[in-house]
Amino acid sequence: MSATIFLHELRSRIKSVLSWSIALVAMILIFLSIFPTFAAQAEIINQALTNFPPALLAAFGMNQVNLGTILGYYSFIFLFTQLCIAIQAGNYGFGLVSVEETELTADFLVSKPVSRSQILTSKLLAAITSLVITDVVVWVSTIIGFMFFRGGQQVDTRTVVLLSLSLLVFQLFFLSLGLVISLLVKRVRSVTPYSLGLGFGMYVLSAFSGLEGVSVLETITAFKHFDPNYIIQHVAYNTPLVLLDVVIIIISVVVSYWLYLRRDIPAVS
Repeated sequence: MSATIFLHELRSRIKSVLSWSIALVAMILIFLSIFPTFAAQAEIINQALTNFPPALLAAFGMNQVNLGTILGYYSFIFLFTQLCIAIQAGNYGFGLVSVEETELTADFLVSKPVSRSQILTSKLLAAITSLVITDVVVWVSTIIGFMFFRGGQQVDTRTVVLLSLSLLVFQLFFLSLGLVISLLVKRVRSVTPYSLGLGFGMYVLSAFSGLEGVSVLETITAFKHFDPNYIIQHVAYNTPLVLLDVVIIIISVVVSYWLYLRRDIPAVS
């Protein structure tokens, strides 16, 4: 690893990390601040939900949730949190090596006395560190939100810990996929369409798996690998799907190194 490259990559993402962190904190605290009022009418709302088609509720992950409990309500917020951090992680993954290739500065980097594996390792660690910083902010804001807005309800600490820790592996899934896809295509001119497509695409697949009950879709999207409703109900992860998630991450990273070491780096002509 090159400390210089690592610090440069980390500094280049400071504004992005701050923007994502502030947005997530605002979303989590605003939603949780509504819970005391929401809980007072939870019985009416839960009753109203029974009038919706079961398939539609399943598509949005609301078929097995009690919105009258703080954890049930948080599971609904957690889906939006997952979608945001999926886009953030995908953004970092797609831009990890493609930004310099688009700006035609990659040849300058590889000409330095550092190996390509050191370059990629430094960049990857900087991206992961950026994601961890965002995670810590989300964890702290969640704890603060529960402390002030739980409405006197008891919160199962183990469930909250499991939900919080799932975010990092969830992010690594999108980070590694974004990286390997960016190395498979010839050139990524803009990372935003790719990261939005990956994040929303996986979310839509998750919705369709609930809508149609297609189990094969559950093995594709990480939104099902870390389904908040499953974690809250079982106080545990869905082990086979999480292990699949880990395998996909490892394979994506290994393939990314193999592709990057053999990649034809565009240079300024």
